[in-house]
Amino acid sequence: MAKRTKSDPYVPTPADRFTFGLWTVGNPGRDPFGGPTRPTMTPAEIVYTLGEAGGVYGVNFHDNDLIPIDATDAEAAQIKKDFRKALRETKIKVPMATTNLFSDPVFKDGAFTSNDAEVRAYAIQKTMNAMELGADFGAKTYVFWGGREGTESDATKDPTIAVKRFREAINFLCKYNIDRKFGYKFAFEAKPNEPRGHMYFSVTGSYLALIPTLDHPDMCGVNPEFAHESMAGLNFVHHVAQALEAGKLFHIDLNDQEFGRYDQDFRFGSVSYKAAFFLCKLLTDYKYKGPKHFDSHAYRQSDRKDVIEFARGSMRSWKILEGKVEKFNKDRKIQSLLKKINRGNAKLENLTKKFSKANAKALLEANLDRVKLAKKSLPYEELDQLVFDLIMGVR
Repeated sequence: MAKRTKSDPYVPTPADRFTFGLWTVGNPGRDPFGGPTRPTMTPAEIVYTLGEAGGVYGVNFHDNDLIPIDATDAEAAQIKKDFRKALRETKIKVPMATTNLFSDPVFKDGAFTSNDAEVRAYAIQKTMNAMELGADFGAKTYVFWGGREGTESDATKDPTIAVKRFREAINFLCKYNIDRKFGYKFAFEAKPNEPRGHMYFSVTGSYLALIPTLDHPDMCGVNPEFAHESMAGLNFVHHVAQALEAGKLFHIDLNDQEFGRYDQDFRFGSVSYKAAFFLCKLLTDYKYKGPKHFDSHAYRQSDRKDVIEFARGSMRSWKILEGKVEKFNKDRKIQSLLKKINRGNAKLENLTKKFSKANAKALLEANLDRVKLAKKSLPYEELDQLVFDLIMGVR
């Protein structure tokens, strides 16, 4: 295991709170057009692989990543025993758990939003059991990704009823969380499309709108994923900022993505250098303390050794960008330009911060010359080039 030194300050430690999923490092290289290119690993083997990578804080799982859906009681007991042993020996934790409500044919038309009441009940039952499993290993964040919650044709479902059904399921599970004293925080993960033609709750803001309508909104937040908003051509940093400002950023999925493509789940920082930098800056500047989860997987060409390099590279990229953020925040020229661009006016800001009749009267009487205001310089090109120079390592 590499150690952090003055000459290489980018080596991760568990204090960085980097996590991976069993389904990420354990991905065998399968895709829709071809079978696996590397051997399938058991959950325990995945944990040991992460241990070899070094510096990993945690490993997360769907219920069926750990226990196959058709496992016998004896098989499940052995898997959990081996997994627990691997966690103990590597000192890796389980911060987050979730339910697979998308792979099995029973969920072909959704889980919580299925048109079939028995399927909806089964989805809630499966989630209850998965919550028990996650709690057994110490997970405190529970993620909900509605992989099949959507439609290909609006003739097949009423979207208003679908949202109502989703809300009812979450309200039930919130109360189950309280009743069983699990202490979970629920985090919802949005995606614009795939595997459904159209997904309900397609962007992070969709869930931020839903949360206040729930019975226990304080228990619920979001888990934005870099690839999901990016694949639709949206600015992921802005969506994370909205969640952060609302106090609802409970978890985050880091990876990378080319615009307009399928959900590629590339290694974090491997494609979108600038977006990755500003995401790192946002979370660093606002002191995000939650896990940083790499929901990605190695290239299909990788063998086990290269999978370990994938894990190391994911963490190293974040650490390098953290260093760039520190340089940005200390760069005199950059900070001088930011000071010039961000022009405060305490008198006017006090007027507009909170409405009163007096403030409204004073604002109406304020001398605000639009022509003069329009002539003020905004050196954005200069600033953006300085950011590019910094990221590229020439500043």
